[in-house]
Amino acid sequence: MKKRYNLIGLLALALTAGITTSCSDFLTQENKKALTEELIYSDVEFIELNLKGIYNTWRDNTRQDERAWFLMTGTDEIQRGALQNKGGGEGAAMDRYDANMNSLHSKVKDQWNKRFPIVTAAAKIIRALDTPELVEGSKEAGLLGEACFVRGFVDYELAMYWGEIPIIDLDKLDETGYGRQPLIDVWQFIINDLEKAAKYAPKTNTAGRATSGAGYTMLGKAYMSAPVETGLRDFNKAKECFEAVIGMGYQLVPYADLWNYEKPNTAESIYEFQFNNNPNRNQIQFQIGSRVAQNWWTDGCYFAGYDHVVVTEYAYETVENGGIWEDGDVRKEESIRYDFTYYGEVPNYECVAWEDLGEDHDELKPHVKKYEDFRTDQHSGLGINNMWNSGKNIPAIRYADVLLSYAECLNELGQTGQAVEKVNEVRNRAWGFSIPADKKWDAGMSQDVFRTKILDERIREFLGENWRRADLIRTGKFVEYIKERNKWAKRSGTIQDYNVRYPIPNEEIEQNPDMTQDDQNPGYR
Repeated sequence: MKKRYNLIGLLALALTAGITTSCSDFLTQENKKALTEELIYSDVEFIELNLKGIYNTWRDNTRQDERAWFLMTGTDEIQRGALQNKGGGEGAAMDRYDANMNSLHSKVKDQWNKRFPIVTAAAKIIRALDTPELVEGSKEAGLLGEACFVRGFVDYELAMYWGEIPIIDLDKLDETGYGRQPLIDVWQFIINDLEKAAKYAPKTNTAGRATSGAGYTMLGKAYMSAPVETGLRDFNKAKECFEAVIGMGYQLVPYADLWNYEKPNTAESIYEFQFNNNPNRNQIQFQIGSRVAQNWWTDGCYFAGYDHVVVTEYAYETVENGGIWEDGDVRKEESIRYDFTYYGEVPNYECVAWEDLGEDHDELKPHVKKYEDFRTDQHSGLGINNMWNSGKNIPAIRYADVLLSYAECLNELGQTGQAVEKVNEVRNRAWGFSIPADKKWDAGMSQDVFRTKILDERIREFLGENWRRADLIRTGKFVEYIKERNKWAKRSGTIQDYNVRYPIPNEEIEQNPDMTQDDQNPGYR
């Protein structure tokens, strides 16, 4: 995080939203004088252009290329591929949580650094619009709600993974500076932002922009996730947020439709990051596909890649074999690639034998399937011919998450029977909207059994959608489940309680005058 984000950077954001001509015209009209922030943030049209740019930057900084999968790995759901871990170092540390997970870890630093410019840019819009003169229902109010959603969502991630973080409230920087703030203040700040997002964001909006439904959903998640010690965790308030969303008309769609690039932004979508094959590629398939497929058939195979991400055994095996999957659950085949046959040809490890991984070879073990994009295949006829060009949308919030989160709240409030009903709504879709009687959850289960089962259900529903780390942290299962189910963490035995947080990047501590080494998360160096 840097202490200043200049106007040039914000104009670059605006230009990414496709407004080169209008900016050029404006500069001409102003005799090419530099645009001042005062001028930009006094004009609602320029504010909206900047907001569009912020959405693009948020997408690219957190959900593109390796930044899309980083937060997936190191859990009981997803782990690094053996080839990527072979050399040890910081790559292997993402699962092993050994000494190489430290303040110099480049990918941790990247996750931290890529988020604060988004927060700061959103903060400038919020400062400009959040005034006593704001009229609810106005364009200005809608833009404020959207900016609050972005800042609230990104701060939610930062607080979940780093704990105490700087609060970027431009009206209070003289008071807070850029130092880490107490958890209660951080989470209250997040909640305040998301309350405004729920209140002011439009009920409907252009795809890739926030709505009040998105605001209410993340507000509910914030109330569920706030650390207990803050006193802000409130399942009743979270429940009310999810009830508001349930009444907004979202609905579950066939599970396969969620991953069909011809059906973006379904009726289940509450917020999803917008990608395409050109120019806004997500590039994620290059990272999460199979190296054997890449070596065997080259980059033109749509499920090829470099094994940065593979599914843990727990997350891909059947219940009978110690995993989570039940017979007939359609989510299994839609979420995970088990079969690497390609136009009738079956590959083997001969093409990567030189890697000498022995029994650890996992390039043909199950991989995440959701983001495979056949448009990139050499046989698609589209001429894209490289999995690097994958461009499916990436979901951030789905209606199924609202239902399952709502169910958790009901259970925590002692209403387990009603909670089971909501879970069964989601499970009914998992069996093609015709769930067999023996697959329905029993309304008579105990509260504790529900707590265990819902975490498995969330893997089945949201595998590879970047929620597992947060789920494990908020439920207190992070170390226990990873140590038991992540192959590399189990083998190394080095994961500790303090690994529930990432280290603060050393660069931040050295360059930020409001931080010292004493601000480092405990356990790290």
